[in-house]
Amino acid sequence: MSDETNLSAHHHHERGKNNGNIAGGIYGLAFIGALIYFISHAATFWLGVLGVIKALLWPAFLIYYVLEFLKM
Repeated sequence: MSDETNLSAHHHHERGKNNGNIAGGIYGLAFIGALIYFISHAATFWLGVLGVIKALLWPAFLIYYVLEFLKM
């Protein structure tokens, strides 16, 4: 019985871990896309640096504006 419980807990842990990997992969692809977009539109070096910062932080702004739009 304890082997069955351990096996069930192991599968549950792996399932949660894979979801984190998928979310990390999606965030990574979105980061690369945002980085390319912001840097390609930068006219100066410092606007390129600002583009890197924007690429890192855009999900936070997205959530902020969605919550503001929903009046939450």
